[in-house]
Amino acid sequence: MPEREDDQNIGLLLFYPYRAMEDRVRARLAEHGYEVTTAQGRVFARIGPDGTRLSDLAAQAQITKPTAGFIVDQLERAGLVERVPDPTDGRARLVVITDKGRETIPVAAAEVAAIEAEWTAHVGERRMAELRRTLVRLREITDPYR
Repeated sequence: MPEREDDQNIGLLLFYPYRAMEDRVRARLAEHGYEVTTAQGRVFARIGPDGTRLSDLAAQAQITKPTAGFIVDQLERAGLVERVPDPTDGRARLVVITDKGRETIPVAAAEVAAIEAEWTAHVGERRMAELRRTLVRLREITDPYR
């Protein structure tokens, strides 16, 4: 017997639209010549404007440091990121987004905006605004990296 929507936990119900958005952003990037896997995108999205240490990327993406290193190696070979010395600690390195990597950001942002507009048209502006406010409130207690 198929599950009823109200039988599914809220985590899954939040995941479905996230997964759909992630897939569409990745497809739009591919149309622009940027082949990025889901795993690469999840790590790339966590790189801060001034760079991020590999250990922090691993923690935020909830993957091991060796896995994060492997993914960063792939992103580096694609020319999207590079490792540079951390100016605050000579022993550490930061993963930073390259000029080529920065080219992907407006492409992804435009697709996200289009998706949000479609979702707003589907559920209505009031519901979408309430959903956003609710999720921002939930982030206060669920996102240790906010």
